[in-house]
Amino acid sequence: MTWDLTAKPASGARVTLTQLMEVTDANVAGNVHGGVVMRLADTAGALAAMRHAGGLCVTVTVDEISFLEPVHVGDVLTLHASVNDVGTTSLEAGVRVETENPITGRRAHAASAYLVFVALDDEGRPRPVPPLLVETEQERRRQREARLRRTARIAHKEALMAERANARRTD
Repeated sequence: MTWDLTAKPASGARVTLTQLMEVTDANVAGNVHGGVVMRLADTAGALAAMRHAGGLCVTVTVDEISFLEPVHVGDVLTLHASVNDVGTTSLEAGVRVETENPITGRRAHAASAYLVFVALDDEGRPRPVPPLLVETEQERRRQREARLRRTARIAHKEALMAERANARRTD
């Protein structure tokens, strides 16, 4: 299959996902379980990645997730996902998680996450993704920050590989 590799604007892959938090989402403390928030962030990020790639994308890594405010049963979560940068076959999506109490109207920035996805072809192998067109200063900032995270990921992986190689030599 031939994939369309025409550059696409970051604005074209934005996703908003809204979900009511229910009793089945709660942890033993009575708040919404962090894993539920993580699953929703992964879903929103994957949708943005698939929208940009024009096909299936799967999670490779969660670079970071920061929980900033508790989410309560009865709150409405709104997740805003966007593609921040792309590589040859991979995409980074950023997800902002907001919580709202629908009765009081109180809103808060509950979490932020950065996830990396890889686009797959029909045989499940990595495939190229279109370049990302960044058009606003905010999109350019997100792309710069995504590239810093990628550089840190690569350096971390290389350091671990060197440590493992060194450990094998001394064992």
